[in-house]
Amino acid sequence: MPLVARRLRDPDINPCLSESDASTRCMDENNYDRERCSTYFLKYKNCRKFWNSVMVKRRENGVKPPMPTAVERDEILGAMGKMPY
Repeated sequence: MPLVARRLRDPDINPCLSESDASTRCMDENNYDRERCSTYFLKYKNCRKFWNSVMVKRRENGVKPPMPTAVERDEILGAMGKMPY
């Protein structure tokens, strides 16, 4: 598997892996009818927006690494009490 593909499948690098998988699965199940999967696409888009804003704030505050690890993300979501997206 190419390096780029491996990185996209790494849960420490891609915070929206489950949303990405869900939208791909929806496309497969619905014969690639984009309209039927629009809710999955929206959820993925909102996930990316949320984690990108977290990454920007961490970068501004000098926190390394800018993207929280999978464990840190679980703690952040747990503290929020619900999914922000």
